[in-house]
Amino acid sequence: MPEYGRNVQQMVDHCLTIEDREERTRCAYTIINIMGNLFPHLRDIDDFKHKLWDHLAIMSDFKLDIDYPCEIVRKENLDTLPENVPYSNTSIRYRHYGNITEEMLRKAQLMPEGEERDALVMMLANYMKRSYLTWNKDNVDDEKIWQDIRDYTHGTIRIDTPLMHTKALKENNSQPQQAKAGSKKKKKK
Repeated sequence: MPEYGRNVQQMVDHCLTIEDREERTRCAYTIINIMGNLFPHLRDIDDFKHKLWDHLAIMSDFKLDIDYPCEIVRKENLDTLPENVPYSNTSIRYRHYGNITEEMLRKAQLMPEGEERDALVMMLANYMKRSYLTWNKDNVDDEKIWQDIRDYTHGTIRIDTPLMHTKALKENNSQPQQAKAGSKKKKKK
């Protein structure tokens, strides 16, 4: 283990060559104290000594035959990989809107027609416009957003309601403002 250095590794190698078990155990305790002195700021961490004993076992390639004061890690447990995280493999039609937008539009499709559904569609359309502008930096026409909503819902959400045509979608105000070039203060000499 490179964090302990060559000298500690040489001490561990020497400890392996000691034939008397008691002497070998005493040597191991001395090595643990030296390893602890290398990292004094870590002494407050729980199980610090336990980690040092694990590191000693690893450095000796698990060949050090001593009476360990605690249970050490096994060689088989060192190389185990974590289980794979199951990710859904759903395809997203327009990636700049995201999967949650598609789900929300599906929920809006199932709602009965009325003011509540129209309000939800307006909020989703405003969010879609903001998402579109975040990823595409071009100006987007409201008609493009309405067309994408029609595509998502296969025409089941009607855009020809008076509420939809009278209100324009909000512009993206989350863009950082550019500082004016001449507004920097000059330092006094």
